[in-house]
Order: sequence, then C-alpha cells, then structure tokens
Amino acid sequence: MKRKSIEKGDFLNDFSGPNLGYLIDQFERYKLEPLSVEEEMRVLFEEMNEADFSDFSKTAPTVSEPDFAQQKKMISAVKLADNIRTYGHLAAKIYPLGNHKLDQTHFELGKYGLNEKDLERLPAEILSSNSALAMKTALEAYRFLKEVYTQSIAYELDHVHAVEEKNWLIEKIEANRNKTSITEIKRVKTLKRLYEVEEFERFLHKTFVGQKRFSIEGLDMMVPIIDEIISDAVLNGAEYLNIGMAHRGRLNVLAHVLGKPYEMIFAEFQHAPNKELVPSEGSIGINFGWTGDVKYHLGLNRQLTGENAVNAKVSLANNPSHLEYVGAVVEGFTRAVQDERNNPGYPVENNKSALAILIHGDAAFPGEGIVPETLNLSRLKGYRTGGTIHIIANNTIGFTTESEDSRSTRYASDLAKGFEIPIIHVNADDPDACLQAASLAAEYRAVFQKDFLIDLVGYRRFGHNEMDEPMSTGPQMYTIIQQHATVKEIYVKSLEKEGIVSAGDLLEIEKEIHEKLEAAIRKVSMISKDSEIKIPEPPVFKKEEASVITKVPLEKLQKINKELLEWPKDFNVFNKLEKILNRRAEALNEKGKVDWALAETLAFGTLLTDGTPIRLSGQDSERGTFAQRNLVLHDYKTGATFSPLHQISDAKASFAVYNSPLTEAAVVGFEYGYTVFSPETLVIWEAQYGDFANAAQVIFDQFIAAGMAKWGQKSGLVLLLPHGYEGQGPEHSSGRLERFLQSAAEKNWTIANLTSAAQYFHILRRQAAMLTKEEVRPLIIMSPKSLLRNPLVASAGTELSEGEFKPILEQFTTSRNCDKVERIVLCSGKIAIDIAEQIKDESQFEWLQVLRLEEIYPFPTNILKEMFQQCRNVKEIFWVQEEPKNMGAWNFVEPRINGISPNGIRVDYVGRRRRSSPAEGEPNVHKLGQAKILNAVLTRDEKGGVKNG
Repeated sequence: MKRKSIEKGDFLNDFSGPNLGYLIDQFERYKLEPLSVEEEMRVLFEEMNEADFSDFSKTAPTVSEPDFAQQKKMISAVKLADNIRTYGHLAAKIYPLGNHKLDQTHFELGKYGLNEKDLERLPAEILSSNSALAMKTALEAYRFLKEVYTQSIAYELDHVHAVEEKNWLIEKIEANRNKTSITEIKRVKTLKRLYEVEEFERFLHKTFVGQKRFSIEGLDMMVPIIDEIISDAVLNGAEYLNIGMAHRGRLNVLAHVLGKPYEMIFAEFQHAPNKELVPSEGSIGINFGWTGDVKYHLGLNRQLTGENAVNAKVSLANNPSHLEYVGAVVEGFTRAVQDERNNPGYPVENNKSALAILIHGDAAFPGEGIVPETLNLSRLKGYRTGGTIHIIANNTIGFTTESEDSRSTRYASDLAKGFEIPIIHVNADDPDACLQAASLAAEYRAVFQKDFLIDLVGYRRFGHNEMDEPMSTGPQMYTIIQQHATVKEIYVKSLEKEGIVSAGDLLEIEKEIHEKLEAAIRKVSMISKDSEIKIPEPPVFKKEEASVITKVPLEKLQKINKELLEWPKDFNVFNKLEKILNRRAEALNEKGKVDWALAETLAFGTLLTDGTPIRLSGQDSERGTFAQRNLVLHDYKTGATFSPLHQISDAKASFAVYNSPLTEAAVVGFEYGYTVFSPETLVIWEAQYGDFANAAQVIFDQFIAAGMAKWGQKSGLVLLLPHGYEGQGPEHSSGRLERFLQSAAEKNWTIANLTSAAQYFHILRRQAAMLTKEEVRPLIIMSPKSLLRNPLVASAGTELSEGEFKPILEQFTTSRNCDKVERIVLCSGKIAIDIAEQIKDESQFEWLQVLRLEEIYPFPTNILKEMFQQCRNVKEIFWVQEEPKNMGAWNFVEPRINGISPNGIRVDYVGRRRRSSPAEGEPNVHKLGQAKILNAVLTRDEKGGVKNG
C-alpha cells in the first residue's frame, strides 16, 4: 500500500465501504498491538490518531444503514479469519488416537453475526489474500482456511512478533507452497523407510525379548522427518548435521539416519564385541571408551555423499540418561563448525555450514530447566547457530505420567512461545503432513536463521522401556493403542488406493528388509560364539606434559605487551582504567612484575602467534568478574569496543571472548561441545564464582569427567573456578574442589590450584600444546580472587621466559639446610599465600618447609617423594587447608601423602572442622578461624610440637 498524505479531509476520503471498514479494523488492531499490522500500515498510523477518524466521520458523506451493516460484517469476517489462524490448532486432527476433544467454537459464523450468504457477498481477499487467485468469495476462503488450519497439521504463530516472518509463514501455509509437491517417488521412498523402521523394531522385539530398546513405534515418522530436514539442509549448503536426542527411537535413528550397521546394534544386544563390525570403507565413525555405555546412549558419525556429489557429515551426539542436557552440547558442536578461526579477530560465522537438530521428549521439554537455558542461547552473538530445528517426540505420556501431571501448559511445546519460535503440531500418522512440516521448518531456518519447532504428536506402542506393562497405569489409552493400526499400515492403504504401490511391490520391500535383518543376526551369532568377555583397561597415557616447552623469549613477550597497550588514537579509554593498563608497560622490565591477569593475556597473545585459536566465555569475562581482565575496552564517549588481542601483529588465529548469559549448565555444555568439534582451539569457561559450577553438575559428571571413558570423546576444555576464603560467605568461597577430586581417576582431567602468575602462564600454554594429542584432557583450575592483585603471586618476566610449570613449589628455596627441617607443611592455593604473608623473617623458620601443591591431580607422587627424602630429620607433616575437613583436598591427598611419607610419619590435618556449609557468613568469624589455622602452622610448643590453640 502506498503511503498518502494524511492531512484532514484528504487521505480518509479515498476510502469507503469495505475498504474503509478494513482500514478502521486495522487501526483498532494497531492501537492494541502495533506489530500486529504490516509495516507500511504502521508507518501510516504513526502519524494518525482517533481524532482523524472522528473528524472524518463529521465531514464525510453520510453512510447509509445498509452500507454500515456491510462494513460491520466485513470487519467480523476479518476477525473470523484471524481467529481461524490463531485457534485452528484447537480443532486440528493432530492426535492419532483421536482421544482429545476438538474445539470448533471459534469458527461458528453466528458468533460473528455472520452466515454463509453474508460471506458470499464479500470478496475472498478479505479473509486470505493468498487464496484470492483460486477463490472469489469470502465463503470459499472461509472453507479454505478451515481446511488449512484444522487438518493433520496445526500452526501456532500468534506469538511470533516479527511481522515479516509471520507474514512469510502465513503465505507459505495458505498458498500450500510448504507442500513442495510431494512426488510419488518421495512417497514411495517414505513408505520404504517406514517399512525399515517398523520391521527393525519388530525384529528387535521378537529376537531380544524383554530387553530395553526404547522403541520408536508410534512416532515412526520421526526418521523420515529427519531425513527430509537433512536433505533440505544439505541443498542449502550445510556440511555438518548435528543431532541430539534422548533414548526414545535412538536405535532406529542410529540404524537408518546414521547408517549404523544392524550387526553392530545386534552385537550390543548380544553383549558381543562389535569393533570389527565397523564398515571398512570408513563411511561411519565411532569412538570407543574403555568403560563403554548402554547401547541407547551411544552416538555415531556418518559421512554422506548426497546428490550432486555434495558431501556432508551427520553426527548423533553421545547422550547420558540426564534428559535434554545434550542439547547445549550439540549447539556447541554446531557453532564450532560454523566459526572460521584461521585469522586474527573474532571468528567469522558461517551459519549455513552446519545445522543442529534437537529431538526432545514431550515431558522433558517443559520439565527440564536446561531447555530454556539452551533456547536462550539461540540469538546471542557468542552462541547462536543460525537456527536449530527442534522436534518434540510427543507420545503424550512421560514415563507413566499423564500430561496433566507433568506440565501446566496445554501443549508440551508452549515453552518455545517465549522465544518466538514458530510451532507446528503434526499428526505422526499422516506421513505427507509430516514431510510438509519438515520442509517448512528447513526453509524457514534457511531464510531467517532462527529456530523452528515441530511437535510430532504420536503415541507409544509399548511401555516406557519394553519391560513394564503400560496397561496397569494407562488402561484407557492402551486399549486404544492395541487396536490402532501402525503408520506404515495406514500409509500402505493410502498409496494402494491411489494406485502408487501394488501388493507385489510391498512383498518385495518386506522381503528385502527381512533378508538384511536375518543376515545380520547370523553374522553376529557367529561372532558371539567365538568371543570371550574381557575386562577393558584404560589406555596408558605417556607423561608428555613434562616435555612440553612453554617458555617464550623475553623479547617476544615485551613486543606483545607493547602492542597490547596500543589502541586507536581516537579511542577513549576510561581514564582510571587507562592508568591501570599503562602500569603493565613496565611489568617485563628487570624490576617489574607480571600479575595474574597480565600473565593470562600474555599467554593468550603468545598462543595466537603460535596459531592456536582461543575462545573464552563466562559471566562478565570480557572485563573479568573482579575487573582484572579488561580484554575488551569500551570507549567511554561513543560506546565503541576494542580488543587489544585482535591487533597482535604476528597473530595467526582468532581470539573470541564473550560475556555469557546468566546460566551455567547450558554454557558449560556448549563450551564442552565446542572443544569436541574444534580440538585445536583453547576453549575456556570461567565461573563467576567457583561453586556456581554446581548449576552445571550434570555436564561435569556425565560429559567432562566421564566422556572419554564412556565414549572415547576427548576434550581439552579449561575451567576457571574462582576459589579462596575471603570472608564473603558460603557461596563466594569454595569452588567445590572436593567434588572434582572425587571424580578424578584414569587421568580423566587435570586439577590445579595455583599460587603464581608464571604457573598460570605455563599451564595455559602447556594445555594448548596438548590439545591435539591423544593425551589431551580437561583442565580444572581453582583460580584466585584476592590473589589476582597480591604482590606475592606476581612473577618476574624471566619466570615466563625461562621457567616452566612445576607441580609443586617450595616456599623456601634459598640457603635452605634441609637437615634442619622438622616440619613439612603441605597446602594448595590461597592458604599458601596467607602463610607466606606471615613469614617476615625466613631465618626464624629454619625448622619449617612449606610445599605448595599446584597440581593436585594427577598427584605428583614421585616429585613429592623426592622432596620428602631431602628432609631426613622431619618429624611432622601437616596438610593445611582453609576448607572444612570434609571438603577441599584433604580426603584426596591424605592416603597419597601417607603412602610416601618418610619414617612412618602420618600426615596431620590443620584446618576447619567438618561442616555442612562451605564457609562462615560473618567476616570477623572467618578471620578468627583463619588466624587459628595460621597460628597452628607457624608456631611450636616448648617441646617443638604443634601448639594447640
């Protein structure tokens, strides 16, 4: 519509009859919700008000009663059409079992003061401009809209506020363009796939009686839907398709989407070795951990060679029993593929190169908090992936729980409305409708780079895991299910009726599938007879870290440091911050010192010159929780931003730092996924406070700690967990070191608690050097708070240029007569600096040696043993910590220290008593407790023993 002058008596005089009524209706809608009308109409109304219409009514020609009545009917017809679009889902036939009451009340003409004759007098375009070419009257359009919005597909778009997107969707829906002409070839192909899906499940059911498989039956169309999405995505340029899903239907997706050989799946049921069954041509890839996992948790990679010689890789992520957490991991996979990290600056995003497909449970999607956390990442610059396609595998029952007991919303998908994600509900028994839904989802994602959700509504033919009896808890539903035909049977009748397939075709399809299944089970039976059960052993990792050179020439460090302090002449750094940063100019001089933050930045700078991409994220990570980092500078006059690390002259890789949303689980899962798919990148997640990692416990337990053992899935993720008792209360003290140590085994990760900036520099560079090696593992660092600026933690430049990482640091290293040492104090992290601050005169402590355990796991047994042997006259060994006795490192280190302690000495504990809460809430009480610990460490009674105080 062309914009006109809106001067009084000019613009409105151009309208009369139905057109004027339509304009008035649009204005009323604009007043309630501006975004509900088209952009051109909004521009027009921005300069109008109700007075314009009021003045017009006084000056315009008198409208006759019949014309006025016709205008009212026209407005009512418009509202009728809107309500069909908005409430059509309530009357749609989306439930295969037919056990839900449909609501047609929103479309009764009498409620709008209309009848069919009224609609016959109105033009079709009042109800649907998309149908105008095919229909003439509003009555025809009314019937058309009801047909479109109340069949096997139901649409929920009212929550989509972006007018362009909403109009695009309506046009696609009402023009039936989303059907993309489902050809006979595609329908036959879909039927064959449904045969494969159903016969595979039936074969498992009769061959492995009573074994868990979490059958797909009732949601069989999930597999063709995924096929369709993948096919469309590849045509749109995707090279990687990453799928995340839970148990339901997983074996079928593995077999038919990922191409996992039936033999491998059957071998897992038979508990037989299956590594030799991996196809020799390399079309699929699977990692094997030494502990393994149950078959319905395992993932797979598959290389596709599609039409037009387009190569693409499909991955199904390994998944634990903790539902929905894999979604964040898969988003990390996908972003890692999309980021191009070979040049300085932020990575270049190419969201066409990869697509994430997440399959959710109907109870888990509204029930698990990780879902909205992950959805919230979808449009954030550090985490967006150009749109994810979500599928709810909706069998209308969660475990044994009816929907009224599992959610407070009408639909399982309603959570997505808050993120303005378009929603399609589709009947899983209508294959053509399912293919239409998949096609529309793929096209929307390609056009708008945003998420889309398909609620695939079906049922569950058996119990939750084929071992329980569903009739005991859902007798009414399962009475219907037992009499209900499968989707394959329904589709066969439809295609036979249309003459697309014959009985002979169906017999041939069935015969081919059965022969393949029987051949596979025979092969597995032969293997299992000859196999022996062996207890798997973890791999023996070489200690390669010791040979890694992490020092950097001082001249190079000085050059990088100089470049870090250069910003554009017209860039206005806040004056206080500018002074702080400029102090770093002297840090690498002879008398200078490098603090923690500068050591980190120099480590980053040197790694970028080595060609190692870096990604850092966390809450306030650009600035640093404690205002220590400042890797992104802000112009205080213009608001512009600038990152000094982007101008390192010799940089060969990207550097990305992002302030994360206020979530831990989704972000840690995302970063873990990112490392798996970009093993050459140093990926770091920083907690705002260490124990905030509690909120990501599932990711730590199921993925980071155990992913290598279960699935052979490697990660070099670095986690910075601020830790140290500062009198700030329970939640701002402990990074829960004990929980990470409890899961430490089989060299699954490295755990460090550092007391030196140089140590931090070297351990970061060591981690980067290990990223692409077989021995790579995550690195957990209990990072400091007050120590960030403590002079005793700062290091000389030569410690960076000539030093290396040391698992244990000695407090006293100069002129130390080890024969005089009678007490060895072992400690880790901040308490070591507290002790150092109390020692003003080293000569008064010839009887004492303090050893700082910098790397707690793997425990440096041999190094500590050598240090013990140097102190031949030691009488006491203390372990000192600030944490309560049941927390911190005590329970982990005690048996290890006692195993190598000299002269049969048992290590004594010095620290707080056992507690349920990590720390005191009162600062003064904390100080008293801290003083008591330090006093016990640094004083002796008259007989030379510890002074109990």
